Amino acid sequence: MSVRSEIIDGRQVSGVTYGLIYTEVLGWIDLGHAKGDDIKDIIQQMYVGEDTEDGMPYYDVTYKQGMIGLRRSVTISRFIKWRIKKGRSLQERHRIALAMMLTVAKRFESMQASFPFNLVTDSGFSGEDLVSDLLGFYRVVSTPNPFYLLRPVSKEEALKRWDFYGPIGNFKNIGFRPILFPNPELMPDAQSRLGFLPSFMQTIQPYNDFESGNVGIASYDGTELTTNFFK
Repeated sequence: MSVRSEIIDGRQVSGVTYGLIYTEVLGWIDLGHAKGDDIKDIIQQMYVGEDTEDGMPYYDVTYKQGMIGLRRSVTISRFIKWRIKKGRSLQERHRIALAMMLTVAKRFESMQASFPFNLVTDSGFSGEDLVSDLLGFYRVVSTPNPFYLLRPVSKEEALKRWDFYGPIGNFKNIGFRPILFPNPELMPDAQSRLGFLPSFMQTIQPYNDFESGNVGIASYDGTELTTNFFK
């Protein structure tokens, strides 16, 4: 759940992994979602699977997204597990990673938007979440430092948008196109609108060739509960 106090200067995000910025191209971006750690993990799983000489023709990879609750003592995650036939090219692996992320991201946001999670958070399908996830993917596979392409604004300008339009959690986005908030000083009657993804975020298509036998579903939709009471 993004809050006003997390807003930082979008022009000074080099090396920053936490905070909320506003950009003219993608709207609000959650830098935590946009780190791409989830993508690094699944690509590493595929690298290990391809490189393991165990005589098995397939290997499993798991992608998950989670949320922490109850004073950081419980983690609830949604996950899927796919079975990959060895011999996938790097391009295919990127497409597989994208497809898994797109699938789980929507299911995770749906979980957050459902009872009882929606009693304590407005994070479910919050306007910045899915587009930030997608940005994280492209930061890992092709464009590590994309922010100069996204036209980030200062903290002062970002705060003006937040105060004029309201919290981004009030704007729900079930897709991966950005929600844009025009400068209220230039357009006082402006309303939020859907934008378009920049070209660098449209270069890879999610994997969908499930009839080839190269990719299968080992676990279609899973939920995982991890407790840390005694750590």
